Amino acid sequence: MVTTTEDAVAASQRAAPEAKAEARPSRAWARWGVLALLAVGALIAFVDRINISAALTTGPFKEHFSLTNVDRGWINSAFFWSYALFQVPMGWAVDRFGVKRPYAICFVIWCLASAAIGLMPALWGLILMRLLVGAAEAVVVPASYRWIRNNFHPDNSGAAVGVYMLGAKFGPAIGAPLAAWLIVHLNWQLMFLITGLAGLVWLVPWMLAVKSDLPTRAAATVAAAKKKVDVSILTILSSPLVWGTLVVNFCYNYFTFFCMTWMPAYLVEQRGLSLEQMGLYTFYSFMGIALVALASGYAADKLIQRYGRPVLIRKIFVVAGFAIACTVLLGARATDVNTALFWNVASLSGLGLTTANNLALCSLTLIPAPIVGRVKGVQNVATALAGGVAPLITGWLLHATGSFVAPMTLIFAFLVLGALTVIVMLRPEWAPKVPDDAEAKA
Repeated sequence: MVTTTEDAVAASQRAAPEAKAEARPSRAWARWGVLALLAVGALIAFVDRINISAALTTGPFKEHFSLTNVDRGWINSAFFWSYALFQVPMGWAVDRFGVKRPYAICFVIWCLASAAIGLMPALWGLILMRLLVGAAEAVVVPASYRWIRNNFHPDNSGAAVGVYMLGAKFGPAIGAPLAAWLIVHLNWQLMFLITGLAGLVWLVPWMLAVKSDLPTRAAATVAAAKKKVDVSILTILSSPLVWGTLVVNFCYNYFTFFCMTWMPAYLVEQRGLSLEQMGLYTFYSFMGIALVALASGYAADKLIQRYGRPVLIRKIFVVAGFAIACTVLLGARATDVNTALFWNVASLSGLGLTTANNLALCSLTLIPAPIVGRVKGVQNVATALAGGVAPLITGWLLHATGSFVAPMTLIFAFLVLGALTVIVMLRPEWAPKVPDDAEAKA
């Protein structure tokens, strides 16, 4: 016998009081303090992830490595291929060895690799360092969500995820203008050295404040019980809803990764902004998506509390976000610079309506609790695939057409596809099914 998503939600609600009673008490300030460190860690990761996009707009950097537009696409893409490849191994590492030490080791690796870009003499060294940054940063998401899951009751996890996501969104907002400022006032080599090495200061409070969370015997017993849930990856992939979430996540992240990797070049090369102006407008765009995501997630929660129907309400927010983001095409085709800049900021900010609600809808509301981890792992691969594909296709289209109009028209097409997929395929009755006893274990 199987259970539906609605049954799963009800079961988890019935189990909540018992789980709350069994949760090991901890001081609130300590939990929120470590959560703040995780948010700052995500911010530093995104700074080291996005600083390359500012460098790719500068003549000296492009001349040093003799870069074509296709080469720039490969460089932007390199991070995401190793990032995708190491998602599952890093998830296993934090489950096996806890969060503290694997995160610290990977943090050192990606900071040093990012700093070393400033010392690379040839293109092969640059790509190798970006691959190392991507592989090491693969620890961030599984480690952060594992720690949140183990230290916050489900009643408070929404706020905890919201705080963590602020770091993930503020990283791109701060990273591009910071990198641009350092390049303008120093040079691109020192920019990589400073942004890479400065982040290492974070390790001091991390090692002092975070306690070891190596799995206990009780945790191992729980993990073993969960492994007995007889739901294979093939069964998960047979669900039309799961495939729908993969398409939605790919379409959402195609736009966001374009903005992280190619937006600086678009603003400088097609719109004629200086590096400092580019940094400012990149900051506005990512600040906008962060604030709108936080506000819309809160608003959707309140509407659901009042009217129920969580799937319908979250779908409305997600589709609305895709619709507003489609205005990116207006910016691409605008002849006036100020009009183009307005739609550049408005389109990415509007996508914030999708951000938190898409996460809640595709990873929590529609997925039975016992298989959330496995489904999330599959979805993360689709997310990383978008990061690998978007820079490559953009570079190729830019090389072929000499303009950003074609790459941004493709973004528009993916946004439309994402909205249609939300409407047609994200249906609760198409969710993967799990045995009734699996819900009891969860």
